Amino acid sequence: MDAFYHRRGGGGGGSAPRSVEDIYKDFRSRRSAILRALTHDVEEFYAQCDPDKENLCLYGYANEAWEVALPAEEVPTELPEPALGINFARDGLNRRDWLALVAVRSDSWLVSVAFYYAARLNRNDRKRLFGMMNDLPTVYEVVSSARQSKERGRSGMDSSRNKLSSKHTSDVAHVENNVVEADEGYDEDNGDHSETLCGTCGGIYSADEFWIGCDVCERWYHGKCVKITPAKAESIKQYKCPSCSSKRPRQ
Repeated sequence: MDAFYHRRGGGGGGSAPRSVEDIYKDFRSRRSAILRALTHDVEEFYAQCDPDKENLCLYGYANEAWEVALPAEEVPTELPEPALGINFARDGLNRRDWLALVAVRSDSWLVSVAFYYAARLNRNDRKRLFGMMNDLPTVYEVVSSARQSKERGRSGMDSSRNKLSSKHTSDVAHVENNVVEADEGYDEDNGDHSETLCGTCGGIYSADEFWIGCDVCERWYHGKCVKITPAKAESIKQYKCPSCSSKRPRQ
């Protein structure tokens, strides 16, 4: 198992996780990789899932890298395998529905891998592990929320954007279009924003935290996740998230 774990992106020293904390870390890293494929890198992921190719799977690795690849040749496999043939349904479904399907299948795979490693844990440790995993939004929840947020568009998010304090002069007025501050601009019931999730960590919106929106992909982020402070945001005319900043323009 250890050799397979290393080959499939286990990272580290190549040994399989055994403690609750190590298994949870492995789960969270694989989850982050899957989320990146289905959100930040969705165009690349979509292109790689060519229906004319053989059965393809989406793998998320413990080094937070993702890969679209053929399934393992070992029978039986050393680890549970992700859903087979995700590429075949790509052009037969609405893109949103296809991504949601991949997300659901990926959630199932992430749990199966975690509890494969957890088989040697006792009952209490397995229960604790599941509680830690369950505290995170599922991949499906994050992907669905990201799509809903994009469809709402900027007009739907205008009411959720916080206004900078009136003491700020007009030279920083542009910041109001892409900055969410913690203490203003949200209705008390927070009904329109309860499904807004951070594009990096998948965390749910909280009025106690500073958020910023990308002017390109329209995803929202914790300031701390993208290393942007309220003070720094004041000097940004148009904010691009790390993913959009790293994309090369098409030739």
